[in-house]
Amino acid sequence: MDHVIQFEGIPMSKSMRGMCKEEDYAFLGEKGKHHKETDTLGEDWKEEKMERERRRRERAQQEQERIRELEESRKEKEQQWRHHVAELASTQDQRLRDRLARIHHFRDFQRKVLVEEMSLQTDSESSQALDQLLTRI
Repeated sequence: MDHVIQFEGIPMSKSMRGMCKEEDYAFLGEKGKHHKETDTLGEDWKEEKMERERRRRERAQQEQERIRELEESRKEKEQQWRHHVAELASTQDQRLRDRLARIHHFRDFQRKVLVEEMSLQTDSESSQALDQLLTRI
């Protein structure tokens, strides 16, 4: 008789209830339990799905952040390299100008010395030799 009380909420006729036994309705009780379990499973599934989606978004955000940091690092290194190359070029330019100035100064000194030595010898051969030396220099 327990099954009559347990399954009283199920709509059916009185004659039908009398013919049916508890075993016939046992699956209905299990179905109610499964329904509750499937509701909790559905909620769990939704929560897990939301959690997976949140983790996926976090990973995508972290990946974008990593890519942005790599780009910034690459740009910074490129800027440092350009600055270094410009500095080297400037330094090399300055060295070349200094060297050119020293060479001009040395040549002027050589001319003075040669003119003084040649002026001591006043013959025509020495003046021709002086002209040839100055032309070579």
